[in-house]
Formats: sequence, structure tokens, C-alpha cells
Amino acid sequence: MIPVVGLLAATGAIGAAGVIASPDITEAEQYSAEWWRDVLLDVPLRLAGLILFAVVARYLAHKFINRMVRRTVEKEPPKAVLGSARAARIVFGGAGAFSERRALRAETIGSVLRSITTVVISAIAVVTALEMLGYAVGPLLASAGVLGVALGFGAQNLVKDFLAGAAMLLEDQYGVGDVIDMGHAIGTVESVSLRITRLRSVDGTVWYLRNGEVIRVGNSSYGWSRALLDVHVPADADVTRARRLLEEIVHVLADDDHWRDLILEPPEVWGVEDLTPDGVLIRVVIKTKPLEQWGVARELRERIKQRFDSERLALPVATESPAPGPGSGAGDPTNPPPATAAQPPAAPPPPATSSDGL
Repeated sequence: MIPVVGLLAATGAIGAAGVIASPDITEAEQYSAEWWRDVLLDVPLRLAGLILFAVVARYLAHKFINRMVRRTVEKEPPKAVLGSARAARIVFGGAGAFSERRALRAETIGSVLRSITTVVISAIAVVTALEMLGYAVGPLLASAGVLGVALGFGAQNLVKDFLAGAAMLLEDQYGVGDVIDMGHAIGTVESVSLRITRLRSVDGTVWYLRNGEVIRVGNSSYGWSRALLDVHVPADADVTRARRLLEEIVHVLADDDHWRDLILEPPEVWGVEDLTPDGVLIRVVIKTKPLEQWGVARELRERIKQRFDSERLALPVATESPAPGPGSGAGDPTNPPPATAAQPPAAPPPPATSSDGL
């Protein structure tokens, strides 16, 4: 006896083809036709169409993401807005749409979006293919949900790192090439991912910091930098003359062909910053391009020393001790300070005299 399901399927298939079902078709012929249609034509064709759709969808998504990243990276500052490329880069290069760090940020976010797109499309294609093959995807999805919850509780730190990394990329807190202070380490950013940030300190040490453990970040190269120099002059020196000499030095430095492109604004001498027992503290500031403040400050120190020597204006000798840092020994149990000399024993009390007993 032909099953009801098989009869309905056979009748529908033949009726769709415009042929009236005949009661003379045997059970073997009907099962053979159904097997041929479902196994060799229906399911394989649907799977092939699904795979083709997934590949095309992934290709189009990646192409769209690459196009948006390329437009961000290759777009130049509008020179016509301010009349020159240098002025446009000064205005738009720090936080605008044309900065180099924004291009690095766009490439990083584009890489993350491409990975997420591939994972999502592949997961949807696999689940749909299992459903086409007749497997029950409901229990599979329920098990995957339970497993995801278990992993979420067991790997909270990992989830925290990924969320913090995503927020850091979206907010553009720092990027590759920036010099940052993350509390535990200070150095140049070499690599940024959703989970960790890799720094290299000035002595070559590589630091790996989890994004979820970062409490604060200080970026020394975001948009622009500032060379800040405190110049000590003797207490008996003419402060007005010293300030005038400093103004001449910084303006000559700003007009130099080599340093002109690194200095964004005219240098300023803010004046007397502090009065110390050794002399007077005069502050000089120069706004520079990112990561150029240290080179400008070193050149400025050298020129100040040469000019003060020629003007017979001596610089006071620093008497304060340097602040403790990593590896300096202060408060570092792995590198303790040298032991101090032992204190001499206290002198014994004088012998008692006869008057003491009275």
C-alpha cells in the first residue's frame, strides 16, 4: 500500500509537470522517481545554490568594506579650503577625516568587519545546509546557546578584553605608532587587536597588555604634540634679558628650514613659571607634529646652551635628584637600593660617681 505522504508527493510532482497521475504506476517506480528527484536533483541543487549565495554575499560584503576603507585611506585633505596642503593637514590632520591615524584606524576596523562578516555568513550557511539535509537544527542551536552561555561565564576576562578592544577601536583612543602611557607600561604601539595591545618601550622591552585590564591611557601623539622646556637661570641674572634671549632662540629655530615643517605654530615663551632657591624657572613651549616634540626639545636645549655660553649667562647646576623610574631601584624588590652603612654603636653611659648616690 502506498503511504499517504508518498502519494501526495508523487501526485503533486506529476501534477506540477502537467501530467495526470495514473493508478498504474507501481510502488517501486514511484519511490525511484521520488529518490531521483529529492536526492539527486532537489537537495544537491539547493546546496549548490546556498554555497553560491554565501560566496557571492561574502564577496560583495568584503568588496564594500574594502571600498569604504580605501576611500578613507586614499582621500587627501582639501587644499582649496585653506589654500595650501600644509595648512589643510594642520587643520584636518589631527582629528579630521584625513589624518594618517584615521587611515590606520579604518584599516583595523575593516579587518575586524571582514572577519565578522565571514564568520556570520559561514555560520548561517552551515545551519541552513544541515536543515536541508534533514538534520534537526533546533537542538543544535539550543546546545550552541547553552555552550555560549557557559563559555561567557567561564571566559569573562576574554569577553571583557574583546569588548574593551572594540570600544577602543571605535573611540580611536590610540593606534599603531602612537606613544602611550598605559599605567603599567610606556612605549610605542606596535600592534593593536581586539584582545591585546603590544607596546615597545624605549629600552626595547615588548609589553603585552590585555585591553580589558587597561584603566587609563595617556596618548602623547594624538593630533599634535608640544615640546615643553623649563629653563633655569641664576637668581642674580637679568630675567628680562634671559627671556629676550629665549624668544630669539625659539624664533630662529622655527625659521630654520629643517625644523620649520615640524613646528605647527609660532613658539611661545610663557615667562617665569617658578622661583627656586637655585634661580628662576622660565617655561618655553613649541607646538609640533606628533612624535616630534622630543627631537625639537633636544635641538632647543643645545641652542640654548650655546647661546647662553656666548652671552656669558651661566645655567645653574641641577641639584635635585631624578625621579625614580622603572629599574631605578627605588621601591623595586628585584633591584633594591644599596645597603646603607651600619650605624656606630651608641657610646656607653659614663660611670656613676659618688655624687650620683647622694
